[in-house]
Amino acid sequence: MVSKNSEGNFSIENIRNIGFIAHIDAGKTTVTEQVLFATGRIHRAGGVDEGNTAMDWMPQEKERGITITAAATTTYWNDCRVNVIDTPGHVDFTAEVERSLRVLDGGVVVLDAVAGVQSQSETVWRQADTYKVPRLCFVNKMDRVGASFERTIESIRRRLNGNPVAIQIPMGAEDQFAGMIDLISGRAVSYPIGRINEGSADRPHEIEIPDELQAEYEKYRAVMIEKIAETDDLLIAKFLDGEEISQEELTNALRQATINQKIVPILCGSAMFAKGVHSLLDAIVAYLPSPADVPPVEGINPKNDEIELRYPDANAPLSALAFKIATDPYVGRLVFLRVYSGTVKAGAQVYNVTKKGRERMGRLLRMHANSREELDEVTAGNICAAVGLKDTFTGDTIGTDDRPVILEPPKFPTPVVSVAIEPKTRADQDRLTDSLRKLADEDPTFVVSVNDETGQTIMSGMGELHLGVLVDRMRREFGVDAQVGMPRVSYRETLTVERRVEGRFVRQTGGHGQFGHVVLDLIPLERGGGIIFENNISRGSIPREFIPGIEKGVMDALDNGPLAGYPLVDLKVSLVDGSFHQVDSSEMAFRSAGMLAIREGAPKCSPVLLEPIADLSVVTPGEYLGDIIGDLGSRRAQIQSIESEGDLQSVRALLPLGETFSYTTALRSMSQGRASYSMEFKYYEPVPDHVAKTLVQA
Repeated sequence: MVSKNSEGNFSIENIRNIGFIAHIDAGKTTVTEQVLFATGRIHRAGGVDEGNTAMDWMPQEKERGITITAAATTTYWNDCRVNVIDTPGHVDFTAEVERSLRVLDGGVVVLDAVAGVQSQSETVWRQADTYKVPRLCFVNKMDRVGASFERTIESIRRRLNGNPVAIQIPMGAEDQFAGMIDLISGRAVSYPIGRINEGSADRPHEIEIPDELQAEYEKYRAVMIEKIAETDDLLIAKFLDGEEISQEELTNALRQATINQKIVPILCGSAMFAKGVHSLLDAIVAYLPSPADVPPVEGINPKNDEIELRYPDANAPLSALAFKIATDPYVGRLVFLRVYSGTVKAGAQVYNVTKKGRERMGRLLRMHANSREELDEVTAGNICAAVGLKDTFTGDTIGTDDRPVILEPPKFPTPVVSVAIEPKTRADQDRLTDSLRKLADEDPTFVVSVNDETGQTIMSGMGELHLGVLVDRMRREFGVDAQVGMPRVSYRETLTVERRVEGRFVRQTGGHGQFGHVVLDLIPLERGGGIIFENNISRGSIPREFIPGIEKGVMDALDNGPLAGYPLVDLKVSLVDGSFHQVDSSEMAFRSAGMLAIREGAPKCSPVLLEPIADLSVVTPGEYLGDIIGDLGSRRAQIQSIESEGDLQSVRALLPLGETFSYTTALRSMSQGRASYSMEFKYYEPVPDHVAKTLVQA
């Protein structure tokens, strides 16, 4: 029920910061919608198909039926404030999931009871592991044909290496799904079979466990008790001695095991018809952590580079992380903040620790999708949006200058698809530049650059859909009419042979000349090693003040590889020797020497072209499997596995990203629209020689 004190002060133990995460079409937004309706936050539960959900508020989200941006809201349940973030499921918008998980205390993983764990489910699970986010699972769509609660739990165990523990079991499945049995309380909740009318979406009807399900209940309950007892020394002793374990003991132990990520509680239902939503809300409050239950956040003190802890205390020094930037048509630039410690007040001066500058905190807002409520202050443990922070960007830390710490920012994947964009008219030029800057501020996986050779503006993102949505936003939100080129894959180059190279820059122009001389070791790294510049100069052969110029020249040269001009990656550049002239040497001369060393030396290190590889998952009726496998073979795919799930076949393959363009149309054609797919970028690997030749010549 909705707390009467919903706008009052909440103790930190009564706050939950949670996010709904899942594969596309698993039902995250529908679950969020029913949660908001059940808690009284909205007065009517919208539908994704109807395009009238509260959380999918962007026109592109309504039209496409998908979530594009992570939307935040706040609701109340059992005297707890629940801050909710609904995240996208499509891999092109994975940055929204990444930054949300960085600031959440708990997650609800929504799974499709028919499909089980899907490719993007694995991705978000790994992201949650990275940020150590406790989670529970909601097995959705139990009323669909082919739904299986047991198979979904097994897929969690097998594909996610999780420790799932059912705390509910369904009564029936598919068109006979009628409710759930709570394994802790021993009570069953019953729903009418089929759609629940909006007016009756209150707490479900409690009944005794049906006789025909008593044996199944006892079997699942025994497994649950054993798994919970294994996480608690006192309970395992009672369990082995055959003593009765009380409901309170089970609940407390399950909460602690969930917070410690030893157990993942599993619930079930059908969000489309509001079945299981109240039980899910009870579980969120009962088992997911408050900000006080998770370890204090670590930060680096920029004054001494030492690690400091920030505890969730409203009276502690302020530490808040900016995790998202958005442009609101009514209030302007919004900065979303997670306040980890201290209190931030509207109108107060704050210190951007990352940028080392002061800013004024304007208005503070509690967001509900794209609507907002004014706040006077926000205390530790809460999430809010701020207006007025002009120089704060994603990943920046807001704090105090006398007790500063820098919090770890979220990490984002590298863009892998690019398109050229240019304004249709001269009048659009300024608007295009402005819109690109604002969109790049919002989205860390959207990168804008200028091709030095052609002068074209290049947009890079996570996929065709990502870039298509951004172009559509430019047209609608900023009134920019632009011409967009065909998508191009962001290839990379790397070196395969270690070699010592030399760069010498000498110019005489009558007065002072220019002299710079460097010796570099080019050392290939493992895939994903990035670029490392090391200064290993000894005996002062190059003065310290010239080293930054050398590094700048090296980095500039690495942007254009020797094969086809793609950036060089996975390389360590070690500065080992060189020489200088007392009069003629300058930072500019050494920068030029660094560039020359790379440009002349890299072609001698056996460079190779790298292409991005996508992890593709295709689900298809069995009759189309042969055609789909044949098509994947023609696209240079490496088939990883083929699994059967009833009448459906699930194909996992590694596929060069350059071969995925127009795959949607091809798959629809092959399967008469019945197959579906999802994919995510995995890594870069060398391009086969015959393909590389074509790309280099192009």
